[in-house]
Amino acid sequence: MPANLRGRASRQDVAIAVAAAANKGGSILMGTVMAIYIGRVGSPLAVSLVTATYFLGLMVFSPVWGAIADVTGRRRTVLVLSAALAAVAILPLAFIGGIAVSLGLRTLFAIFAAGFLPVMLTVVSERGGDSERGRAVGLFSSAAAVGFMLGQFTSGALIELFPRSTVYLLLAGFAALVAVACLAVEDPTHDRNRAVTFDRIARHTVSRLVPTTGMDHLRTNGLQWLYVASFLRSVTVLGLTSLLPIYLVSNVGVSPFVMGVLLAINPAVQMVGMYTMGLLSDRVGRKRLIITGLVGSGGYTLLLGLTSIPDTLMGKSLVAGLGLFCLGTSFSALQTGIISFIGDVAPTDRESELIGLRSTARGFGGVVAPPLFGVAVMLMGFQTTFLCATLLSWVGAALVIRFVSESHTPTGSRGVPAVE
Repeated sequence: MPANLRGRASRQDVAIAVAAAANKGGSILMGTVMAIYIGRVGSPLAVSLVTATYFLGLMVFSPVWGAIADVTGRRRTVLVLSAALAAVAILPLAFIGGIAVSLGLRTLFAIFAAGFLPVMLTVVSERGGDSERGRAVGLFSSAAAVGFMLGQFTSGALIELFPRSTVYLLLAGFAALVAVACLAVEDPTHDRNRAVTFDRIARHTVSRLVPTTGMDHLRTNGLQWLYVASFLRSVTVLGLTSLLPIYLVSNVGVSPFVMGVLLAINPAVQMVGMYTMGLLSDRVGRKRLIITGLVGSGGYTLLLGLTSIPDTLMGKSLVAGLGLFCLGTSFSALQTGIISFIGDVAPTDRESELIGLRSTARGFGGVVAPPLFGVAVMLMGFQTTFLCATLLSWVGAALVIRFVSESHTPTGSRGVPAVE
């Protein structure tokens, strides 16, 4: 590759990495600080709604933004617009408070922030092409993991050092940084000749979200079963994770500081794991990584359910840490495998839509799982709930083994419709 093209590609990698890290870090940071602020004056149920409202926004609006991007062909514009609106949604929190207002603005933020992942992943997937799609997705996901870890580490310090209004202004700055970084991103799927009107956007978006025909692309290589498996895995992992901080402190018995160290294991592993799994997916295919990710996600809940077996606090902490290491590894495999799989089989003009649909499946799990697990823990206790949840992710793995066909070989061939 000529030097000028390498430099251009390098600048694109930097822009995408900055956008990914800022987007993930800002979302994680906002969720953590808002949970703490609401927890000071509200009930545990109100605190749980911080997570539920966020995933509700992702679930409903990820496919909306993805469909708009596909219909208009102007993905960079959609990225910049959605990120800028997300920043604007945060600003009122610096000046007004209250539980209901905070949750409402959290939902509004999620509605706009939902535009980032499906659209940016389409850009990343197409930049990688058939031969390096996994590597490109892995690099993007590694950058997001850096933001994830920084968001976890800095949340407590920001709350201690700055007043509430300043923290939310900083969060708005994170969202604005996403918009600025997206301005530098070039869209490899951009179609400048496409006529765009509001009526056309509205008609085509509705037809994408409520389709009556043209569903064949959802059955390519068993794609629909990946969405089912993604939902089952999300119920398993997000349900447990919503209870994990209080579980580590009250049941495992670690200090809040050790809790923070344990929680940071997952994103720390993802920083390396995403890129590594991305390279691996290009060499061994997508299906193996997806199955590994689903089985490993069940291993995460299984290990957390077994923390009561060791007699010492050190032993309990090691089992919990191993579980979180398993989560980071399995999510790295699952994320790169699924996104690369969708990129392999999706028509170019529906790729953002299908990636957004995956966010919908995951978001639905994030909405229903926390209250479901909360009730289950009240009836059965933590350990039994966690052990039972393991089966959901493993059922998802069994569905993929049975019904999903590999979409990629080392030669870079595209997937073909599975025989039914």
